[in-house]
Amino acid sequence: MAHGALTSPASRTYACYIDGTGGNGGQIIPKNPACADAVAAGGTQPLYDWFGVLRSDGQGRTRGYIPDGQLCSGGFSKYAAYDAPRSDWPATTVRANAQMDLVYGAWVPHPGSFKFYVTRQGYDPNQPLTWDDLGEPFAVFDPQPPLANGAYTMPVTLPNRTGRHIIYAVWWRSDSQETFYGCSDVVFEGGTGSPSPSTSPSTPPSSSPSTSPTGSPGQCAATATVVSSWAGGFQGDLAVRNTGTAPLVNWTASFTVPSGVTISSSWNSTYTQTGTTVTIRPAAWNTTIPPGASVNVGFLGSSSGVPTFSDVTCG
Repeated sequence: MAHGALTSPASRTYACYIDGTGGNGGQIIPKNPACADAVAAGGTQPLYDWFGVLRSDGQGRTRGYIPDGQLCSGGFSKYAAYDAPRSDWPATTVRANAQMDLVYGAWVPHPGSFKFYVTRQGYDPNQPLTWDDLGEPFAVFDPQPPLANGAYTMPVTLPNRTGRHIIYAVWWRSDSQETFYGCSDVVFEGGTGSPSPSTSPSTPPSSSPSTSPTGSPGQCAATATVVSSWAGGFQGDLAVRNTGTAPLVNWTASFTVPSGVTISSSWNSTYTQTGTTVTIRPAAWNTTIPPGASVNVGFLGSSSGVPTFSDVTCG
């Protein structure tokens, strides 16, 4: 059984899993062209095992151990299709120089430490990813933070970048040699591409209040679906789409769950539950949805069966 990956910003395997499972009755049928090609090349099992990009003998090694061009798969042939250099993998929009919580879903938790890298300005997503594209990590958590709500949450200040990039995660278990690797595709907004002031990557940056974007509200539509379930629990996905002609700012979505269903955690969002009503609000980096665009947030919950969601609204 495998163990974890970034869920915010979504790792490449997790993003393709979410892309392929929405509304397909548990089958993985990707809509994104890059995800569809990866499934055609390597089947669907790597997506059912989105949390398993690992090397059992990794010992935390990086450069010189994982070959250039194989970073996203960690050199694990099962995930080789996710090394494909292309610019249409699902991507999360982030803000340059902004505070963000990196959320690493712990399918099976272990003690260890994390390193996070980001590609240099000028990185070409249509070329194989190399260690020279990454340089030194911009954040290190050693030891890792305590587990909460099934995930490790790590506050960072994102570097100054513009355009499409990769955030690269390395999780090294301290109780074994097992090491996890993963690529999260992101699009930076608000940056200049100039070097950011340097900070020590060994110390997590302190949190500071974030300012909310301003703009005119748009119209929106939302859908909530179950993407997977197991005895006593499930994983859900909420998609919020801006159907208007103006930016949708500080959106909120809600839906009703059956009696006895409890939401236990969410990512790319914050949540509250009052009785059978669940309210979802954005994280600091996805408060604004451009016209025609959408955001997806995930959540976990407990239930005696596979739940259905009703009265899904957003605004």
